[in-house]
Amino acid sequence: MTPEDLRASIPALEDGVYLNTGASGPCPEPVIEATTDYVRYHEADAPTGEGAYPAAFDTFEETRERVADFLGAYPAEIALASSTADGISRIAASVDWRPGDVVVRTDLEHSAGVLPWWNLERRGVETRVLETEGGRVDRDAYAEAVEDARLVCFNSITWNYGTRLPVGDLVDVARDAGALVLVDAVQSPGQTRVDVHEWGADFAAAAGHKWLLGPWGAGFLHVREDVIGDLQPATVGYRSVEEPDADEPTLKPGAARLEVGTTNPAPYVGLRAAMDLIESVGFDAIESHVAGLAERLIDGLGDRHLGPAEPESGLVTFEADDPEATVERLAAEGIVVRSLPHPDAVRASLHVFNAESDVEALLDAL
Repeated sequence: MTPEDLRASIPALEDGVYLNTGASGPCPEPVIEATTDYVRYHEADAPTGEGAYPAAFDTFEETRERVADFLGAYPAEIALASSTADGISRIAASVDWRPGDVVVRTDLEHSAGVLPWWNLERRGVETRVLETEGGRVDRDAYAEAVEDARLVCFNSITWNYGTRLPVGDLVDVARDAGALVLVDAVQSPGQTRVDVHEWGADFAAAAGHKWLLGPWGAGFLHVREDVIGDLQPATVGYRSVEEPDADEPTLKPGAARLEVGTTNPAPYVGLRAAMDLIESVGFDAIESHVAGLAERLIDGLGDRHLGPAEPESGLVTFEADDPEATVERLAAEGIVVRSLPHPDAVRASLHVFNAESDVEALLDAL
């Protein structure tokens, strides 16, 4: 599939210029159809056919295998979640925390990578915030900050500057210090290739509703095989254990121990369709297309641009006198972007379905 074919398949693009995939990507028609067709099958056909629960369980396992393949992982290392925040929160609730433990996060984190650690403070866990500059992590300051950490949390691609952090290097430093590493990876899948084994992090959380252009409700979590057995989830249900009705239930040996109970399987069918569609476009084509659009936007923004001079992703952040008012004005002109809290700025997201005309429309409106 070409970028032009993908663009033509997205109904939302008929009504304006969409430059906000970093928040939520618009679904292509094949993804919408796969999701809604499964809803009808699960609710209308499965109850008197194979059964609603067997149909859902098959979907969960097929999705686990598809996500694992997409991320370069093993199926046993994948837990299905509803979102990135859900995945991160499940890890926060499953580590055997001790009073005095330290979590290190950067000041670049989305709330999904902030609130779970804030919530642990009542259990005596300290949160240490690593200050950064322009979306960059200072290696020496990072090494010092993680020396006594129990867990370190950072983005793979920063949501506010669009910078790519050196995940593998940061993981190595944290591991040398004896810390676990959790990567908020949601800005990566669908925008760039992801190989979680190459990253080496203990945990990586993401979701399908951004750059993968999937439906809401299909998140996923990678848990490194070596650490799965150390996780004791605070919340368990029939999907967490081997035999739910056993007198002495045992947690599942894989990351599925972090899953709880009944949830809608349809978004996971849509997630698989979205992954297939993204792969049909190809990551070489995606990265090349996105880089070209980002370069044009950065050039047109001039001194207002706040990110790296050479684009590292499709996220482009820029100054505006009143970011929220600017976003509202652009929306009234049919151009969708978003404001950011830190920095106080506006962010445009450029994906492979966007065209040069979208960038020109934004620059003209500004």
